[in-house]
Amino acid sequence: MKETDARTTVAFLGGGRIGAPLAARLIKAGFEVRVWHRNSQMMRPLVEIGAIAAESPAKAAAHADVLVTLLPDGLTTLFVMTGNDGALKTLRSGAVWLQMSNVGADWASQLSDLVSPSGVHFVDAPVTGSVGLAEAGRLLVLVGGPEDVRDQIAPILEAMSRNTVWLGNQGAGSKAKNVLDKWFDGLVISFAETMRFSKDIGLDPQLIVELLNDTPMGSPDPVAKARQALIGDFGTDSAFDYASEIAELESLTERQWDVLSRLSRGQRVSTIATELFISQSTVRSYLSEIFKKLNVHSQAELLALLMTQDSPTSKMNDSPTV
Repeated sequence: MKETDARTTVAFLGGGRIGAPLAARLIKAGFEVRVWHRNSQMMRPLVEIGAIAAESPAKAAAHADVLVTLLPDGLTTLFVMTGNDGALKTLRSGAVWLQMSNVGADWASQLSDLVSPSGVHFVDAPVTGSVGLAEAGRLLVLVGGPEDVRDQIAPILEAMSRNTVWLGNQGAGSKAKNVLDKWFDGLVISFAETMRFSKDIGLDPQLIVELLNDTPMGSPDPVAKARQALIGDFGTDSAFDYASEIAELESLTERQWDVLSRLSRGQRVSTIATELFISQSTVRSYLSEIFKKLNVHSQAELLALLMTQDSPTSKMNDSPTV
């Protein structure tokens, strides 16, 4: 890294399972990093290795050259940026806002419009990968944003990831992330159905996974995740940890699966509706149908079922959690 890069001040808002290792990598790369998390305890490990803890998003953003947000959803990001102590109150004109949360293309557009009059450069840059990959600096970053800030943020992205793909204008990164998420959801469903089918016809699912490993269809990452799922070691991997339970349902439509998957990541009904381009009442209708199939009676009861430590649906979510 160039010496001038090390003097860049980065404000990092959000330090959860994905955010904390990324912020740590920036600190170790020599950047001055000011961190904010709503739970001050979450900032301690970062402060111990050189981060400066901020009392509010506004104090973190003051004098920052680059602001990174890695928060649960679009509504949270909006509040953190525009609340009473929001980051936009102090983020200077000419600074770059590197928005790395998985908020969807519609929210990315709204957040970009929010800062366009202020002179802040908005870059849509969601990440894909696991906590382990974040710690190893091997995440993939999908970027949509202005080319004129590319050189400025390249060292930051390089410190946090193995590869950065520039896809075009603002919103292109979130669109690509949505496509990859859709593909992975299909992979999870296929995995669950394959394991159930192998059981139904009297074959050991573990044997099928090993057979897949010896074919062109068995790419290393899905095979590794399938092996983990079969022994109940779900770690921080995504929806594989509850695919088995979903497979036991007689019928779960693709859209119902999508709604359940997003709910399990902690997304609000309003966020799910925005990202799927449907009304909130339609989301609630899907949830009502899911309630019946899972024999639960409320969203709280559904989430309790999904998150219980004794359930195969526990420890879900590989999306950025902060």
